[in-house]
Amino acid sequence: MTEDTTAEYASPDLLPPVDLRYRPVVTVACKTDLGRVRENNEDKFEFFLPEEERALATRGLVFLVCDGMGGHAAGQIASELTCKTFIDVYLHHPSEDPEVAARAAATAANRFVIDVSRAVPGRSGMGTTLSALLLIQDRALVVQVGDSRIYRLRTGACTLLTTDHTWVEEAIASGVIQASEASTHPYRHVLTRAIGTEATVTPDVFWADVQVGDTYLLCSDGVMNHVSDGEIEDVLARHAPPMAAWKLVAQALADGGSDNTTVVVVRVDDLVQP
Repeated sequence: MTEDTTAEYASPDLLPPVDLRYRPVVTVACKTDLGRVRENNEDKFEFFLPEEERALATRGLVFLVCDGMGGHAAGQIASELTCKTFIDVYLHHPSEDPEVAARAAATAANRFVIDVSRAVPGRSGMGTTLSALLLIQDRALVVQVGDSRIYRLRTGACTLLTTDHTWVEEAIASGVIQASEASTHPYRHVLTRAIGTEATVTPDVFWADVQVGDTYLLCSDGVMNHVSDGEIEDVLARHAPPMAAWKLVAQALADGGSDNTTVVVVRVDDLVQP
């Protein structure tokens, strides 16, 4: 007579091995400020730096900035829910493909914000932007919804990686208005995509290479409203992340601080081969 036995394994033990070729080593600095006009801060930033090899190989280092909207603190709720939901779903999604997980995370955040806005009086119509930088080995996965931004400084030159999802940006692309009209156009802050405002959302999701020495800036539009791209480049090139974060927020405040201002600065110090 034989006895049936069933082996028990934790789910990670059943997954195929993933080769961790590069481990990003970074310096991170974050700062957020209410600004000089708003009564509450609807911006939110988060980051998650895993240490376990499988997580580093398939999910990487996670950085987010969200800029909520909706009034009566609803925007604050939307940005908070989006940050938490995106990170949770992205990290725990069953797919080994980080792009699949990132798209699912944006979809889940959109659905959650909509559900809460429908269920709670006073939060109807709330929404938020979402800009996520995922440093996975020697590549970066960018997820973008709305008009917060991600810049990259490389060898002294600053490049805007994301595209604003605004009426003005689409009008420029289609030739309706000139780029020179953007900064003063009355529709410059009208979003064409956001988390929580439509039943479905289509994020921009794309890959970029990563080099040692790259510095990334994630920021809400409270920065861009007052600090030019040239000034952003100068600050990132001249200062380490902690001072760069403080100076960018200080410059936005000095110029008027018309909105909440949030920055996350990430410098890639090394790509270590384990």
